[in-house]
Amino acid sequence: MASLCVNNSVVLNIRTQTIHQRSFLPATTNKRRRRISVTIAAESSSSMATEKFGIKIEKNPPESTLTQLGIRNWPKWSCPPSKFPWTYSDKETCYLLEGKVKVTPAGSEESVEIGPGDLVVFPKGMSCTWDVTVGVDKHYNFG
Repeated sequence: MASLCVNNSVVLNIRTQTIHQRSFLPATTNKRRRRISVTIAAESSSSMATEKFGIKIEKNPPESTLTQLGIRNWPKWSCPPSKFPWTYSDKETCYLLEGKVKVTPAGSEESVEIGPGDLVVFPKGMSCTWDVTVGVDKHYNFG
């Protein structure tokens, strides 16, 4: 795990992109010390993309990707926790705003988990089961 540290206090955990504000006592030669506060902010410029069973998942894509695709202008779809079969008659690209889903392709024992911040592409013709454990809110686009 990579982190930025100052005086042995973690300020930014690069792996989880967690940002903390800490106060530090800098070393001085006199007995008085001044407390300083450091705030560090970071935005990841890379995202992790994977593909399994033909399902492409990009975790936390940069805002520039979302803007370029016009995702915020796509229709939205919501679903409460449930389990149901689904077949994609066309390629679907979706961006999850909320929720947690296990997608299990037909004939497979394994599943793919998707959640908030995931940009997902499902291939045309894929049959699967959606197991929604946390209600879903997503933008989607076919074609």
